[in-house]
Amino acid sequence: MKIIQSAKQLQQEILLLKQQEKKIGFVPTMGNLHQGHLSLVDIAKTKSDIVVASIFVNPMQFGQGEDLDKYPRTLSEDIDKLEALEIDYLFTPTNQEIYPQGKDCHTSVEVNRLSENLCGASRPGHFRGVTTVVNILFNIVQPDIAVFGKKDYQQFQIIKAMVKDLMLPIQIIGGGIIREDNGLAMSSRNMYLTEHQKIEASYLRKIILSTAESIRQGMSFSQAQLEAKEHLASKGFKIDYFEIMGRSILQPATQQDKKLLIVAAAWLGKPKLLDNLEIDLV
Repeated sequence: MKIIQSAKQLQQEILLLKQQEKKIGFVPTMGNLHQGHLSLVDIAKTKSDIVVASIFVNPMQFGQGEDLDKYPRTLSEDIDKLEALEIDYLFTPTNQEIYPQGKDCHTSVEVNRLSENLCGASRPGHFRGVTTVVNILFNIVQPDIAVFGKKDYQQFQIIKAMVKDLMLPIQIIGGGIIREDNGLAMSSRNMYLTEHQKIEASYLRKIILSTAESIRQGMSFSQAQLEAKEHLASKGFKIDYFEIMGRSILQPATQQDKKLLIVAAAWLGKPKLLDNLEIDLV
């Protein structure tokens, strides 16, 4: 595995690989890698000749008062994990490399739909930071495919929309949620949970599954949503949202919708936990 910090150097190497008609797979991350991230690398390996991963804690997607400075940085351990998977390149740029003019006056990229609700409502500007940095990384790496986890389903759909709108020749592939033994979705921020909170956190998944079953049994979306929120609150969660959405447009589902997404975000102690479930009604 070759580790590169310079965007220009990586671009030059990718150009040579493209001339050899190599298919490039890309997995962008913010580091502190867990099995969820590594599963995305595995997907990229099966679908490309050359795999590039990146580790960059993107300051543009953190709002005021969020945990940018405390975000876990474990580069040495991350390198060991990626080397074990035998990927080809790891891109580890500095802030100056990505935002030479500074992030506050850098050109930004924003998807003008899909981002106003859910996490976009409670974190204004967050997704603009995500799409800006991903677009920069795409222009450096020039991937044929890029793999993103579906735990943050809204982010996944926004990246797909950006690629479609900007006519980028990149296939976006979604990786399924990887979970702890108790069903908790793996996340870099789970390290902030106490052992007791990790047990309690598993209720988020259980309530989503219970809500899906209630919907399949004919309960109205509004009633299922209300009961889920009551159950979460009773378990000590501070709810950001619990929604039943039309999957493709991420808007509240109507009774005519058959492809649904149950999506939730809630704090338990310090970290905000995300989870979701895709369901198809017949």
